[in-house]
Amino acid sequence: MPNSNSRPAFGRRSGTVTVIEEPVRRNAARTAKIVFYVVWIIVGLLSATVAASKWHPIIALFAGAAIGAATGLIAAAFIIAWPVLRAIWWWLPELLLAAAFVFGWIQLAAHTGLALRLCTVAVITSVPAAISPVRRYVVTLAWCLIVRHRLRTCFNEFIITNRTGSLPLMLWAHPTPAGVRTWVWLRPGLALSDLQDRLDLIAVACWSASVTAEAASQTNAAYIRLDIKLRDALTATIKSPLLGLIHGPAPTPKRDESPVPTALDLPDVSATEVTPAKPARADKGPTSLPAIKPVKTTSPGDDIENWI
Repeated sequence: MPNSNSRPAFGRRSGTVTVIEEPVRRNAARTAKIVFYVVWIIVGLLSATVAASKWHPIIALFAGAAIGAATGLIAAAFIIAWPVLRAIWWWLPELLLAAAFVFGWIQLAAHTGLALRLCTVAVITSVPAAISPVRRYVVTLAWCLIVRHRLRTCFNEFIITNRTGSLPLMLWAHPTPAGVRTWVWLRPGLALSDLQDRLDLIAVACWSASVTAEAASQTNAAYIRLDIKLRDALTATIKSPLLGLIHGPAPTPKRDESPVPTALDLPDVSATEVTPAKPARADKGPTSLPAIKPVKTTSPGDDIENWI
C-alpha cells in the first residue's frame, strides 16, 4: 500500500515508499473475489446436500449457503492477506530476533536489576565477538539474511517479467564454505534461463564474486537453487582427519645413502664378460626360380568349345 510524504525532505521531494505494489494488490483483490464465489457455490451445494438428509430442503439450502459463504470469506481473506504474509515471511528472521530481544529484555527487567541486565547484555554480545568460531558462524548467518534481501531487490529491480509484478518466494538460505546457498520458488512468467542471463548483475547486487543458478528439482522447474560465492574456499588450509588415526610417530621411509653412479667405469668389465657378435650370414647368391611348366596350346584342328 503506497504511503507518500507531501513535504519535501532535504530540499527534494521525497518519493513513494511502497510495501505492496499496486498491481499486486489489484491482482490479489480480483483473485479473492473469484475464489470467494467459487468456494461459496461449491461448498454451499455440498453442505446443502449433506444437510438435506436430516433437515428440510429449504433449511438445508440456507444452511449450506451460510456455510459456503463463511468458507469463501476465509479463503478470500487468505488470498488478500497473502502479499502481506509474504512480506512478513521475507522479514521473519529479523522479526523473530527483534521479538526475542524485546522478550528477553522484559524478562530480565522483571527479575534482575539494572547492573545485572547490563552485564548479561555485555556477555551475550562479547562472547560471539571474542570466540573466533562463534564469530565466523554469526557472520555467515548474517550473510544468509543479507543475501535473501539482496536477491529480493534483484527481482524487484530488473528480473520481474510477469504482468502483475509479483516477486518470487524466497524460501531459505544456508551457509556454505564458499558463501551462501539459497532456494527460490519462481512465479509464473519467470524461468531459470532468465536468471542465468543476468548472473553478473545478481553478483554485483549481492556483493559477491560470482553467482550460479541451477534447478533444485528434477520434476518442478519453479524450484531453483542459487549459489552466491563470497570467498574462495580453495585457498584455506584443510586439516585431514586421517592423521588422527595413526598411532605413534608417523613412519618415515628409509633413504638409500649409496652414491648414485654418474658414468660407466670400463676397467670394471672383464674381457670374458663381453660376448663377440655373431658374423653376418654369407650371401648364397641368387635363388633359383621354380620351373615354369609349358602351357598346352591347341592345334588348328582342335575344337575350342571342348576347352571352354
